[in-house]
Amino acid sequence: MTKQISNGANKKAIIIGAVVVLVLGGLMWWGRSNQAAGPSQTSNGGKSSLVASEALYDFGTISMANGKVDKVFKVTNPTDTDITLSSIITSCMCTVAYIENAGREKGPFGMPGHGGVTARANEVIKAGESLDIKVVYDPNAHGPAGVGLIDRFVELTEANGGTIQLEIKAVVKP
Repeated sequence: MTKQISNGANKKAIIIGAVVVLVLGGLMWWGRSNQAAGPSQTSNGGKSSLVASEALYDFGTISMANGKVDKVFKVTNPTDTDITLSSIITSCMCTVAYIENAGREKGPFGMPGHGGVTARANEVIKAGESLDIKVVYDPNAHGPAGVGLIDRFVELTEANGGTIQLEIKAVVKP
């Protein structure tokens, strides 16, 4: 003997299914609109007035056995007004940055939320002047799993929200 499901039960199942689909669709739309306006954005989308002599440096192949590597990027203010560099953040805990200016070093600046580093730079770059940003990468930070291609970023944010990004790459060998 087979049981037949009544038309009322079929309609109820269809209505419940439609409500579930609408609720899930609404939650996805709501989450997407909140993400676009939320605090995860690092700037107002403005382009930086600062200029880097080079924005990408490829270390090539580096060895974990040889330890940390660094690259100094020259950042220039080509405008006729002073620019305040408000923060510097890195994309990974394996990378830190330092401001080198007039014989002094300020930092380390690193990935937010990882002890011992700061994001607040509060450094004024006078009109027409430059400063150096030293980026230090530690190939041992991720342990044995850290071999292979790496691509890390350092984001410099001005007080007005403009950003400029510096990038380092390498292939890490044991």
